[in-house]
Amino acid sequence: MALINEHFLKLQKNYLFADIAKKVNAFKATHPKADVISLGIGDVTQPLCPAVIEAMHKAVDDMAHKDTFHGYGPEQGYLWLREAIVKNDFLPRGVHLDPDEIFVDDGAKSDTGNIGELVRWDNSMAVTDPIYPVYVDSNVMNGRSGYFENGHWSNVTYMPCTEDNNFVPVIPDHRVDMIYLCYPNNPTGMVITREELRKWVNYAIHNDSIIFYDAAYEAFIRDENIPHSIYEIRGARKVAIEFHSYSKTAGFTGVRCGYTVVPKELTAATMDGNRLPLNPFWLRRQSTKFNGTSYITQRAAEAIYTPEGKRQTQATINYYMENARIMHEALSQLGFKVYGGTDAPYLWVKTPGNTPSWQFFEELLYGAQIVCTPGVGFGPSGEGFVRLTSFGDRANCIEAMERIRKWMNK
Repeated sequence: MALINEHFLKLQKNYLFADIAKKVNAFKATHPKADVISLGIGDVTQPLCPAVIEAMHKAVDDMAHKDTFHGYGPEQGYLWLREAIVKNDFLPRGVHLDPDEIFVDDGAKSDTGNIGELVRWDNSMAVTDPIYPVYVDSNVMNGRSGYFENGHWSNVTYMPCTEDNNFVPVIPDHRVDMIYLCYPNNPTGMVITREELRKWVNYAIHNDSIIFYDAAYEAFIRDENIPHSIYEIRGARKVAIEFHSYSKTAGFTGVRCGYTVVPKELTAATMDGNRLPLNPFWLRRQSTKFNGTSYITQRAAEAIYTPEGKRQTQATINYYMENARIMHEALSQLGFKVYGGTDAPYLWVKTPGNTPSWQFFEELLYGAQIVCTPGVGFGPSGEGFVRLTSFGDRANCIEAMERIRKWMNK
């Protein structure tokens, strides 16, 4: 008899955003004339920039001719894209990487969920709270998280990010093997200073820990003093794996492309104390389970780094950040406490009167036909907050703020 992986039975019934979709669809079914505006799920609305479209068309043409046709590509990604990544994303910030340390993937979500395969199932782990659900759920699936009780997983160290600590997590007072950090942060939209990030790198060095650093939203950072990569911190190459995505940076949510950095200096120990580099093992894993991102998609990603691509991509980022400014200003004027939204496309909004997150979600949906994301869905410390995204159409963002104003003034 085949037996199921019973760790899946421990998962919450629905993934957060699937649960939101069910509730929104139920509302639409009973209110068919309602014009619902979604500021919840972080999907982009602006089209791919012209430089990317042109590159994709050319790549499609390549596939139509025998001399330029491409079949299976290298699992790690084509060298020309990995070289462009090193040259444009890291060298300008004083970070020197080898293209062999770059692994092109289909977006950060896959690799942040799969990276736990590199280490033993019984490694201890710490996460910021609130947190992107994939980090925890993927570890539940392999049995690392323990059991769920009172909103917490028993084998997970939670590092609360609250108003009291300005949403900067306190470093654990004990040793943990794996640490998940995401900056700019999803869901709070907050950033981490160079000094604070240095503390985490030092902790990992002193405790022989690994940091899984999700930098998917680094392109939205406006403050020149905020680091875009953990590798800007001395010593981080020995203790950190970093994840990047083109989903929000260049509107690739429907194209799917990103990359993971696994430095050659990063090592982990065997049970008998031998230290081994993780880079070759991640390559082995990818070669076994991943056939690589498509040629057409990688040509599209390469186009982001052309002069035209950089200019056009930045224009789209500016569009979303102007949305964030408009929303932040409007909500603040209405008396909401609003965090984030200045160096990230997410706004972390405190609910009035400490209304529970899901209750406020329902009230906002039924009262103003606006979708938000309940903060408690990201972890216990998210209770009493909701997340709003600035990825919507400008007119919808402005309309949503007007609806909220009218709803609040009823």
